Amino acid sequence: MRAAGPPGNMVVEERPDPEVGPGEIRIAVKAAGINFAELLARSGVYPDAPKPPCVLGYEVAGEVESLGEGVENFSIGDPVFAPTLFGGQAELVTVPADHAWAKPDRLSFEQAAALPVNYTTALAALIEMGGLHEGQRILIHAAAGGVGTAAIQIAKETGAEIFGTASPAKHDILREMGVDHPIDYRSEDFEEVVNELTSGEGVNLIIDATGPTNFKKDYRLLRPGGKLVMFGLSEVQGAKGFLDRRTLGALVRMPFATNPWWKSLAVMTENKGVFGLNLLDWWKDEGMGRLGKMVSDRLDAGQFDPVVARTFPFEEAAAAHEFIESRQNIGKVLLVP
Repeated sequence: MRAAGPPGNMVVEERPDPEVGPGEIRIAVKAAGINFAELLARSGVYPDAPKPPCVLGYEVAGEVESLGEGVENFSIGDPVFAPTLFGGQAELVTVPADHAWAKPDRLSFEQAAALPVNYTTALAALIEMGGLHEGQRILIHAAAGGVGTAAIQIAKETGAEIFGTASPAKHDILREMGVDHPIDYRSEDFEEVVNELTSGEGVNLIIDATGPTNFKKDYRLLRPGGKLVMFGLSEVQGAKGFLDRRTLGALVRMPFATNPWWKSLAVMTENKGVFGLNLLDWWKDEGMGRLGKMVSDRLDAGQFDPVVARTFPFEEAAAAHEFIESRQNIGKVLLVP
């Protein structure tokens, strides 16, 4: 990414190979995921992004190319996948060995590259924070996206009743995946639809990466004991930096859209909870830890079937960003060297 701005700022350049330190492995990348955070970073509205010019990319899958001193659990050539905390959209990337997993044979490199961000986000939201149980109801916003499709699989395995927002063209596929009630967010008021379908009872869990426009409605839809997990701000899509009117409007409305501090007494009487989820900060604070084990255990049990929407070569990174921004994808969009 040469500078913040339009998709055309994504270009292919030659850079020095990353060094490999003790306890690290260097991966020859076969596929690298694209996440909404990278679109925000490219637009200049993601505060955790490295200063440009920089290499984006949160997650990769590939083969171990080099071993750092003291690494014993991997060998050269092993197929792996890993989170990268930026820098992943490159031919080579170095990661701590204990942050990488062996790629299951049943998954392609593209599918494996869709695991680190989407599935750890969904597990954190649904299981760790949301405590989703069999028979409960969950509303998944942007159900056809990377996190959305991961959340559908986890919710289905859990035995929950699934509501999901998406454009009408994606509803049949979402039903095939396990969504009981697809909702057209463009022409329908999701709050009214969910209330009608549940006879006003609401849902137990909502995961939402859209922003403050929907957060207030989400909170009202929670039944007693219900939880809202906020993990994004996609409504600023297309904004041109922090000073853009769309970004400023969302940031100004954010404190008033969910659970302001002066509403603490009301929260106690309403018996609802609101969580904020930032996976990058979670990884920085705790490493893969609990979330990594949750991913490993479910992969060992044969769960997870990552949905790949489309792959683009590195040279077409701009087109990949445009594809996501046009909301055409069902599942994960990836870059390949």
